[in-house]
Amino acid sequence: MGIVAGLDSSPDFTRIVVCDTDTGAVLRQGYAPHPVEAPDGARPSDVDPQAWLLSLGEAAGGGLLEGVQAIGVSAQQNAVVPLDAQGNTVRPALVGGDKRAQVAAADLVDALGGREAWAQAVGSVPQAARPVTKLRWLAKSEPENALRTAMLLQAHDWLVWQLLGRPVRRTTDRGGASGTGYWSAATGAYRPDLVELALGHQAMLPEVIGPADAAGTTPEGLLISAGTGETMAAAFGLGIGLGDAVVSLGASGSVMAVHPEALADQSGMITSLADATGMHLPVVTTLNAVRALRGTAELLGLPDLESLSDLAMKSTPGAHGLVLLPYLEGERTPNLPHTAGTLAGLRRESMKPEHLARAAFEGMLCGLADALDVLRGRGVDVRRIFLLGPAAELPAVQASAPSLFGAQVVVPQPADYAAIGAARQAAWALGVSQGTLDPRTPPAWQGAAAQVLEPGDELAVGQAVRQQFTAVREQTHPGAFHA
Repeated sequence: MGIVAGLDSSPDFTRIVVCDTDTGAVLRQGYAPHPVEAPDGARPSDVDPQAWLLSLGEAAGGGLLEGVQAIGVSAQQNAVVPLDAQGNTVRPALVGGDKRAQVAAADLVDALGGREAWAQAVGSVPQAARPVTKLRWLAKSEPENALRTAMLLQAHDWLVWQLLGRPVRRTTDRGGASGTGYWSAATGAYRPDLVELALGHQAMLPEVIGPADAAGTTPEGLLISAGTGETMAAAFGLGIGLGDAVVSLGASGSVMAVHPEALADQSGMITSLADATGMHLPVVTTLNAVRALRGTAELLGLPDLESLSDLAMKSTPGAHGLVLLPYLEGERTPNLPHTAGTLAGLRRESMKPEHLARAAFEGMLCGLADALDVLRGRGVDVRRIFLLGPAAELPAVQASAPSLFGAQVVVPQPADYAAIGAARQAAWALGVSQGTLDPRTPPAWQGAAAQVLEPGDELAVGQAVRQQFTAVREQTHPGAFHA
C-alpha cells in the first residue's frame, strides 16, 4: 500500500488530500486560503502566482505530505501566466472570468472569421475568460508586457514546474491545454498561429504529455504527474465514464459528458474539451441556474433557497401551467444574449406563491435539460447524471430532476473531487512508473458516496412538463435552437 497526494489550487484556496493508492480512501487533508487581498471582497483579475505557492506550503504544513510517493496538481483553468525568456513572470497572472477581456473576445472572433472558424480550429469560441482572449487583451492594453512574454503557462503547469524546481522542460496535459483556445482536442495539436493572432508574436508553449505520464521527479524523489484543470480533475475524481454526464448547479449552470471523440460545434454552444483520461469532455453552459432560484426567492420575500424549495413542494408538477423561461441574464444555450426571462401561463388559479416557486425550479432544470439535449443531439450517450452544487441537495430539485432529465440522477456527497482527481492521476502515473498499472487504464478507485434517484413512474409527468416549457420557449423565441 502506498500513499499519494492531490492538490487543488482553486481561485480562492488550496486543498490537499492524501489518499491510499489502491482504494482512493482519503487519509489526511489540508487547506489554506490564498493570501490575496481583493477590493470589496471581489475576486482579483490579476494574481501573483507566488500566492499559490504560499498557500500550497501552508496547506501542506504539519507533515501532511510525509510518506507521499507522488503528487498530482489540479488548478483553476482560465489563469494564464506570462513568463519572460528567463522564466520570470512578466506581470501577475491573468485569472478568472476577466470582464476586461470582453472586447478582446469579440475582436478575436472577428479576426479569425467568426464563431464557426474558431469552433473548427480549436473546438471552442473565445470567451472573456479564455487564456487566448487574455493574450489579446495583453497585446492591446499592455503592449510592452506582451512583447516581453516568451513563454505561456497555465496555473497547474506553473505549479508543477515550481514543484519540480523549474526544470528546462515545461509540461501540461490535454485537459488543461484544451481550455486555452490555442490547442485543439480534435487534432491533439497546438495552433501557434492563434497565439500569434492574439499576442502579436509567437511564444513557447509547454509540452503536452499523456494522461498517465509523469511530468518529472523532484530532487527528493517525489513523482509529479501531468496535472490538469479543475473541471477535468473533478470529473476524474467523481469517476465518471462513458454514459455519464455532470450537471453543475452554480449561479450559472454547466452540463458536461464523457465522449470518445471531440465535437466541433459550429453554433459555439458546445465547448470541446479533453478530459484527464484520453477521452473528451464536451461542455454546454447556461447563464442561468441558481440565480433564477435566488431571484424568485427574493421576489417572494423568502430568506433562502431551502424556504423556496419547501414552498415549491406544496405545488404539483407543471406548476398549474406556470412556466418560467429563466433567461434573466440573457442566455448562451440557446444563444439569446440580449433577452430577458419570461413568465407565462398566468391564470387566476396559478397565481400563488407555491406555483411560482415550483415554476422556478422546473424552469431552471428544463433549461439544463435543453443543454443536455444539445449533447444528446450530437450522439452523446447520457444514461446517468451526476448533479453537483449545494442546490442539488434541495428536495424540490431532487423531486423533479430525474423525470425532467429522463435519466438516473446521482447526487454525490460533498467532497474535494478536484483534489481527489489530482491524487488519482498521481496514483496512475506512479503505478505506470512502477510497472503495476497500464497507461491506458486508470486505477479503479471507490466511486463517490452518493444518493441515487430514479425517474420511475414520474417519467411521463416530467416529459409533459418539458413539453410545456418547450412550447413556451418556441413561442417566445421561435427557432432559438435552430437559428
